[in-house]
Amino acid sequence: MDVLQIGLILMGLLFLFLGAGLWVALALFAIGVFAIDVFTSAQTGPIIATTAWSSLATWSLAPLPLFIWMGEILFRSRLSEDMFTGLAPWLNKLPGRLLHVNILGCGIFAAVSGSSAATAATIGRMSIPELRKQGYADSLILGTLAGSGTLGLLIPPSIILIVYGVSAELSIARLFIAGVIPGVMLIIMFMSFVGIWATINKDKMPEAAPSIPFAEKIRASGRLIPVIVLIAAVIGSIYGGVATPTEAAAFGVVGALILSALSGSLSKESLLDGIMGATRTSCMICFILAGAAVLTVAMGFTGVPRELAAWIAQMELSPYALLGALTIFFIVLGCFLDGISVVVLTTSVILPMVQAAGIDLLWFGIYVVLVVEMSQITPPVGFNLFVLQGLTGKNLFKIAVAALPFFFLLLFAALLITVFPGIVTWLPTQMSG
Repeated sequence: MDVLQIGLILMGLLFLFLGAGLWVALALFAIGVFAIDVFTSAQTGPIIATTAWSSLATWSLAPLPLFIWMGEILFRSRLSEDMFTGLAPWLNKLPGRLLHVNILGCGIFAAVSGSSAATAATIGRMSIPELRKQGYADSLILGTLAGSGTLGLLIPPSIILIVYGVSAELSIARLFIAGVIPGVMLIIMFMSFVGIWATINKDKMPEAAPSIPFAEKIRASGRLIPVIVLIAAVIGSIYGGVATPTEAAAFGVVGALILSALSGSLSKESLLDGIMGATRTSCMICFILAGAAVLTVAMGFTGVPRELAAWIAQMELSPYALLGALTIFFIVLGCFLDGISVVVLTTSVILPMVQAAGIDLLWFGIYVVLVVEMSQITPPVGFNLFVLQGLTGKNLFKIAVAALPFFFLLLFAALLITVFPGIVTWLPTQMSG
């Protein structure tokens, strides 16, 4: 049978299993076993055992549960309340006023959680009632939350960048640092859009709250300072070569526990809930990674990636044409799968093509995350849309329409880093250690 026909059969079976509601990890294992058993003469049992073990027995994955636990601790703390009270007084006079709290709040929380859904849920839980009370339209509130919540995937420590780094065998530290400038760029783009929109549509904005004295603003922001110090310490220690991502993650967990204890939100119940939440999420991701590793090896035995890369090479696509095709592919795939599943499903097939086209894999990781961010606000399976629907009870597609401008801003950001790759690659080249 032709190799590309084998690839189509395996892809069809994968979508059949996923459409039937089978767990992503189990679907990956099933396709891998089927491919080895039916299309090769290799021994299935030893291959699955050694591949699944070797994919997880790596120190590159060590930061994963720690960063997830750090996010879980702060998710259960008073951070969201402190964020709103600390940021609101400073942003009240900007065009767009308190809508910027959603954007900056998501940016700050993204730097301590690494999760898009947790970022949108934590900030939304506090800001939605407050902004509604002050007269902001739901479309504005939900749009800024849905778009800014995606920052959790890009701003380090990012869970999806750890997964990509393990799959592509790249330095986690360099990937983290590569996400800093694009993350800050997105925050500026989102805030600029909100400011321009508010300037044009002044009649749709509520009245500004009365100004408060400068000393009051400083006092209100006091609780944010420890969080910002924690973020700076975690990212700065990695950038400066002082600590590995694992060591920085451990430091982050200790810092998060101290902050939670000082704020009075740390209890036996919240501690156990945080540990269990981090355990469940980490196990889910590791299970998917093991399944993806088995499928990758199975695909290698069948020769599908090699033939596909050769087929793409024969088409003589330019790197830009290839990236355009991959952008559409990732957005469509992201309509049906979560971001981590998209990354682990595609790396085995996509990366050989990307390398053959001469595209830097470090840069490509940030590009993939940007495109996956778009899928987080694309129905029918956009995770951030589900989170906000759960918080507000609003129709999923109405939330998607509110988030549409931010989808196009993410698309524009992907275009910017393609035209100016130094946005991604400059900072990692300046790293120490």
